[in-house]
Amino acid sequence: MKELKRDLGLLSVLAISIGAMIGSGIFILPALALEIAGPAVIVAYALAGVLVVPAALSKSEMATAMPEAGGTYIYIERGMGPLLGTVAGVGTWFSLSFKGALALVGGVPYLLLLFDLPVTPVALGLASLLILVNVVGAKQTGRLQVAIVVVMLAALGWFTAGSAPSVQSANYAGFFDAGVGGLLAATGLVFVSYAGVTKVASVAEEVEDPGRNIPLGILGSLAFTTVLYVAIVAVLVGVTDPGSVAGSLTPVAVAAEATLGYAGWLAVILAAMLALVSTANAGILSSSRYPFAMSRDRLVPPSLSAVSDRFGTPVNSITLTGVVLLLLIAFVPILEIAKLASAFQIMVFALINLAVVAFREGSAEYDPEFTSPLYPWMQVFGAVTGVALLTQMGPIALGGAALIIVGSVVWYVGYVRPRVRREGAATDAIRRQVGRDALTEVESSLEADTHEVLVALTKNADAERERALVALAADLVRPDDGRVVAVRFEEIPDQAPLTEEVTVQSASDVSFETRTEALAADLDVRIEADEVVSHDTKHAVVNFAADRGVDTIVTEHEPLRLRSRVLGDPIDWVVRHAPCDVLLVDNLGYDRPEDVVLSEGRGPYPPLAVDVADAVAAANDGTVSLWYPADRESTDQRRRTIDEYQAELSALLSVPVRTEAVRTDGGQPSRPDLLVRRGADDRLRDAVFDDRPVFPSPGCTVVTVYPHESRRPRFVRRLLERVTF
Repeated sequence: MKELKRDLGLLSVLAISIGAMIGSGIFILPALALEIAGPAVIVAYALAGVLVVPAALSKSEMATAMPEAGGTYIYIERGMGPLLGTVAGVGTWFSLSFKGALALVGGVPYLLLLFDLPVTPVALGLASLLILVNVVGAKQTGRLQVAIVVVMLAALGWFTAGSAPSVQSANYAGFFDAGVGGLLAATGLVFVSYAGVTKVASVAEEVEDPGRNIPLGILGSLAFTTVLYVAIVAVLVGVTDPGSVAGSLTPVAVAAEATLGYAGWLAVILAAMLALVSTANAGILSSSRYPFAMSRDRLVPPSLSAVSDRFGTPVNSITLTGVVLLLLIAFVPILEIAKLASAFQIMVFALINLAVVAFREGSAEYDPEFTSPLYPWMQVFGAVTGVALLTQMGPIALGGAALIIVGSVVWYVGYVRPRVRREGAATDAIRRQVGRDALTEVESSLEADTHEVLVALTKNADAERERALVALAADLVRPDDGRVVAVRFEEIPDQAPLTEEVTVQSASDVSFETRTEALAADLDVRIEADEVVSHDTKHAVVNFAADRGVDTIVTEHEPLRLRSRVLGDPIDWVVRHAPCDVLLVDNLGYDRPEDVVLSEGRGPYPPLAVDVADAVAAANDGTVSLWYPADRESTDQRRRTIDEYQAELSALLSVPVRTEAVRTDGGQPSRPDLLVRRGADDRLRDAVFDDRPVFPSPGCTVVTVYPHESRRPRFVRRLLERVTF
């Protein structure tokens, strides 16, 4: 694959970054921000500059670790995965295209102060010229950027220094009259003035000595531009009457004419044109690299990653970006759409900060030459403040950003997902943390004592099935010298009164107690037998468990009949209301199970299931097999992380452990004696997470565990388990 030439030095990096910022941010936005915050717009610019620092540091770090074309897209895709990478790539590409078009259309009013020209044709002509320059090569682009920035800064420096003596303190009266709300709203608006600070990262593959030049270029240009913005806006407010430039299309020209006369007015017009052309030029340069980088990762068609033999540039990507830019200028109200795109830009900055955390906490290869200070607090600050600023952008801006996100997701599902099997560093970092949390819970569960287990016999079961349930309970309590309470629950019709006659022991009850005494001696466990008669068995089971304070209820799982499906399974009700853990048994017998399988299809093994499997295997001198679905679409990193998790889990158990990958299409490596699995926490989670068994019927007794509500994982936890495991 052809690589882009590394011919952009530090001067070009600074020029691209400064040129990408000094445009609409200073020549157009101050007038709009003045209407919102008044003189406090000066603080808004300073505050916005500070809030950009976390993203600038994060992007500098990732750019030195991955100096590849694509910038924001590359970092988010590698850190957060192909889905968010697609969203970031498509959204940032559109955002930069919108802002480039806005810069050209917004710069024309300054030109109209000199010439009577139509706005759209002039903007289209300038756009076509810049597209051609970018096709010719990045070196020519960098040189043009340096020349533009030097002339532009000279003119702005003259305006600031020459106008400063004319500042009137009275113009700052009522500085904070707009309040905190006005200040934050203005900060959200002018935040986009600094968005270009990290554009240079999108051409990192073409930067000489990226480990040095990228951080210096990004951070140096941010510091310089923040000071320059604050100085210019302070002068702009101080030399004009309050409200005289608010809403103006050419606010800096108005101020220059008042302080420097015709010559200053002319210099500002020249600077404005150069600045806005420079913004558009940097926008084309950087935005065209997004389709290029996405194509190399197979997120868009491969033709967009082709590099021209003649010019050494991605001509197809630049051409596509140019066509979009021209269409926007010709047919779309750019100012409104640029505001929408700006909201997405703020969100992308928040994702940039999270991507750094994903890389550092994950297991992906990541070795940056520059590292952000104050990690992770700097990144947390940047993500939180980014979300806060989004709330200031208004419902229309948020809705537009949401539309871009939905479109990107549709593209991902329709084009990317069938072609790409890859995941981001964040997914693995979250998976590892979820695994560590699960192992901690397993360790606590294994250390906890089980003092009393209730075996609830809710229907006429034969002696063998009774024995199976009691034997299972005995294996659970034996290590802690606990007790099994075996209770037959009999339900009588509501119209039948609960008199002494119905509670008299029958011959069947006496036989049950005799069998229980024999079981106690045979299993070497204390067993207490009892009978309960009630109008409602499910309430009776729960009430008995609560009165006795048992640790676990063991009962048979009732097959769902039509009535159960319509009105609800009584056992489901017991699970939801039990004051303790519940084990539901699909009872095919229990005869010293030595091969115990722990089955989990979508997440780490539940602590209660691990505890039960370990106790049963230990009681019968057996082994535990960890079943996990054989997933041919699993990434190598996912498999390695799960292997490590299973190895750590095995070390916690008291019996020999082996792992077995099991196909979900009917094949299984062995026929176990007992299988233990997780049950759905509730109907909603069952629908969301599809917690039905992913394996075929194992042909043995199956124990489905339901931990008490206080020990069940919350929705977000289950969602993370489902997504990452």
